[in-house]
Order: sequence, then C-alpha cells, then structure tokens
Amino acid sequence: MDISVIKIGGNVIDHPEKSTQFLKLFSKFPGQKILVHGGGVMASRIGLSLGIEPKMHLGRRITDKETLDLVTMVYAGLINKNLVAELYTYGQQAIGLTGADGNAIRSHKRPVKGGVDYGYVGDVDQVHTELLESLLQQSIAPVFSAITHDGKGQLLNTNADTIASEIATALAKKHKVNLYFCFDKTGVLMDASNEASLIPLINDDIYKELIRDQVIHSGMIPKLENAFKALNKGVNHVWLGLPESLLLASKGKNAGTIIESQKYGLY
Repeated sequence: MDISVIKIGGNVIDHPEKSTQFLKLFSKFPGQKILVHGGGVMASRIGLSLGIEPKMHLGRRITDKETLDLVTMVYAGLINKNLVAELYTYGQQAIGLTGADGNAIRSHKRPVKGGVDYGYVGDVDQVHTELLESLLQQSIAPVFSAITHDGKGQLLNTNADTIASEIATALAKKHKVNLYFCFDKTGVLMDASNEASLIPLINDDIYKELIRDQVIHSGMIPKLENAFKALNKGVNHVWLGLPESLLLASKGKNAGTIIESQKYGLY
C-alpha cells in the first residue's frame, strides 16, 4: 500500500475555521491515510482555567499525574472525537484511537536524564501495524491522539510528532510511506515572524547550522529530529508546511519544506 501519515498541530486544531478547512482537505487526500493530532494549545488553555500551569522543557511538556489526566481528557476525548465526527460529515470513514486501543502503540515511561524528569511521558517501543493495515484496507482512516500506554495499565503522554514518525517508520518496513507535518507556518522559517523566509529544503548539514545559529529552537527541534529519524529508517518522503498546501505537496509542487537525508538521498 501507499500510505500517508499526516500530523496536524494544536495551533491549527485550536481554530475551528482552520480545523474545518484541514479536515475537508484531509478527506479529499488521495490514497490510504492516517491522521495524528496534537492539542497542546487547547490543553494548556483548559489547564490554566483549572489552575494547572503548563511546564515545558525544550519544546516538550512535562507531565505530572494531574497533567496526564488533563491531556488524556483533552487529546483522547474532546479533540479526537470532534475530529472523527467532523470527518464523517465530509464522507471520510475514520476511527479515533489512542495507543492503548487495540494495543496500537506501546511505550515506556521516559527515564530521568540530565536531571530532567518528564513525568508520565512515553517513548514509543512498538507500533501494532497489523491493526492499522486492517483498518486502512477497509478505507478507514485511523485518527490518533497523542496518548500511548505501557502495557501495564499506565497511560503516557507522547509527543504527537514522535507518534507520527514512529507510525510511519513501522509501516515503511512493508509499504511506501510519506510523512507530512502540518502546522501554522509555511514551513521551516529563517525568521519565525516572516513567512517569506521559508527554507525550502533542509539536509543534515543545514540542520546542524540552523541549530548552532539558534534559528531552530523549542518545538521545531523535536519535529525535525523526528523527520530525520523517519527518513533514516525507510520513510519515503518527509514534508513540513501549511495544511492548505498539503495537496500541492502530495503532487510534488513547490510548497513548504522538504527534509533530505544525505545518508539516503532525497526521497
């Protein structure tokens, strides 16, 4: 199968008009597809209203027990089910999942490293590809929230970019897989406040320079780390950009940022 794994960020989901526009586009996207969504913006907003202050380190959320309950409710409940319900209005069959459903994605609790304790945050160990293949063969699009489990009854908050990358990597062992990261920028930018400063292509060397010069920081770092990891493990193509540019990108048009691995060439 040709499979597209498409990740949508919380900044898009948090705006109903942008979210609706994306879901209409997703329903028209050709071929078999999987949607992975974030929701950190909404989780932080709802958390603040409940007196739960968000804590971040290098673009990743530190998750104590109270925060885990919050993100599970917001990601796996409120956001996930609303996305699935809306997809059906556009004729797209879909099923909402966490990593615990069908044992789809199993993780382990991230160990304390360098004095940083991320709490109930999961690092992915295994993706149950047979379940995903079965759904895709029925033209049902899995819609994943950023919650996994450890197989021992513990839910874990897991970076949505990582989930998208791990799903793509696991499926790439048997299928041709393209990975798309959609967020609220035209792509990776030299200047985050200037949409015209798009970097159309990033390879390993360019990435190192951008990190050194602090052009890339915060949440963009794990996003690009996951992109390179996916390419180096057999994913066919990785792209980052605006949701509305997704169809153009799927047709090879100039839009967004393409990630290139020098080790494996341009995919």
